[in-house]
Amino acid sequence: MKLKLIPVLLIAVIFSAPAVMGQQSADSGREMSIEESYLQEAIELMIIRETSRTDNLDQKLIALEYIGHAIERGNTSNEIRMALEYLALESTQNKAMESKRVVNDFPEVRRRAAKHLGTLGTQEAKATLIRMCTSDKEPMVLQEAIKSLGSMNTENNDDAVSVIVWIVNRFNLSAAPDSLMALAAIDSLDKIAERDKGLKDPAAIQLLLRIAEGAYPAAVRERARKALMDLRKYTSQGSRENQEKQQQQR
Repeated sequence: MKLKLIPVLLIAVIFSAPAVMGQQSADSGREMSIEESYLQEAIELMIIRETSRTDNLDQKLIALEYIGHAIERGNTSNEIRMALEYLALESTQNKAMESKRVVNDFPEVRRRAAKHLGTLGTQEAKATLIRMCTSDKEPMVLQEAIKSLGSMNTENNDDAVSVIVWIVNRFNLSAAPDSLMALAAIDSLDKIAERDKGLKDPAAIQLLLRIAEGAYPAAVRERARKALMDLRKYTSQGSRENQEKQQQQR
């Protein structure tokens, strides 16, 4: 298999420069200058671009590690998002072929990309997660995508709720449904309901009911029942708010 490897000289520059700059700053007891900070970020983006586009698993994992560090520092740039989108959709929409065989099918890469997209938390990141949910078939990847959709503080989560319900229904048809998928869905729907003060989609309620009464372990069924109970408080809260508004209008 041919690998798009980074040239040796570029590797040396990429991996030595941040360490050297960090050491210089530590030795001098000062923070990096704006110029040094920009240089470090430029080198970091170079690493991400070069390693994410290879067909080598280890290099892609390096890209994801650098992406994680960048997001932790607050870097939510378009370059970071585009790299994550490329990695998240590999082998499903971005295919690398060799002898009529897909050579970039790395579920662990897509799983980690889904997790970072949730941390990124933008509307564009949510759109990529939804694309993952409709194109990926790996349970471990879909579970992470569902978790990320639940963790994102974005507006109008109707599309996220719909795709979560659709995925779990796909895995709910078998005699032994996926318990981890169900738990991921319950937790995400619970988080979305808390942010949005309830769930608008009746299909989401029906899904929780099916899980609560389905062929799942007792702990999963109980978790679904608790989520259904929690939804009642939003209904009660909404009723109280409506009553208060009516009283104010009188």
